[in-house]
Amino acid sequence: MRWRPSLLLLLSAFSLFLVGAKVTDFRICAYNVPNFNLKKASNHRALHTLTKVVSRCDICLLQHVVDSDGKAIKALLTKLNRYDGHRYNSVSSKSLGNSPSDMQQYVFIYREDRVNLTGQHQYERKQSFVREPFVVRFQSNKTEINEFILVPLHSEPAQAVEEIDRLYDVFEEVSAMWENQNVMFLGDFHAGCAYVTRNDRKRIRLYTNTSFSWLIRDREDTTVTDSTNCAYDRIVVHGQSFLKTIEPLSGKVFNIAEEFKFRKRTVLAVSDHFPVEVILKSSSLLLQATPLLLLLSVPAAVQFFLPAL
Repeated sequence: MRWRPSLLLLLSAFSLFLVGAKVTDFRICAYNVPNFNLKKASNHRALHTLTKVVSRCDICLLQHVVDSDGKAIKALLTKLNRYDGHRYNSVSSKSLGNSPSDMQQYVFIYREDRVNLTGQHQYERKQSFVREPFVVRFQSNKTEINEFILVPLHSEPAQAVEEIDRLYDVFEEVSAMWENQNVMFLGDFHAGCAYVTRNDRKRIRLYTNTSFSWLIRDREDTTVTDSTNCAYDRIVVHGQSFLKTIEPLSGKVFNIAEEFKFRKRTVLAVSDHFPVEVILKSSSLLLQATPLLLLLSVPAAVQFFLPAL
């Protein structure tokens, strides 16, 4: 049988359609990048490593950013927007902290072609947190959940128990304000080892209230160095409706050293923490549309192929 050029062309187009129809994951990440400032952003190796990490995520929370003039984040966005074809943007909190020498920002970097920023809110109850959560609301038609709220926390280690407990107060405020209880908490909570013990959990409402699900397990190690083995960085979601839209067992630590075959010193040039992540299920509309389009395409392809046989 000799294949006609037009038949080969159709087969190629059909293959491209199958690739294009593939549903991709929607990934949310959190990464503590200590003292991410212009000096660190000017380190080409560190910036490349950070770009590889952030580019895996549809939304990535960066913590411990020290960038009041925005130049470090601008450098990262410039590199990201040349990296993989997605269009990245960011939203940042003001500088937060009790000491002029330790002011930090929360920064969310997100893919504009995959998700829309629909709201932002700075929690401002005094004496509650050293770095009050900068809460954001996102909408995406790529996910089953559609619209959800992200609450970041980089806790003060000595106050970790109290600050994690007060996240419940943040939940009550923002869920009422936006009439949406699809809330995810994420960041470096220092929720392990000596900072938060098993006994301490009795005083933390995100543990005692069964409406909250902790997606990063207590035995995980979110730290890079061999001297520590602690689940400091966490992801927590509220409610069964949100939990059902998350891919089972997708909440995990992303070990950069193993996955990218990097030496530990390369990883440590960026952070002494590994990022944590979770995957949201793709929207049912996309999942239903792909098989339907394939079925509609088959009869046309068969009719075209038969005369060539």
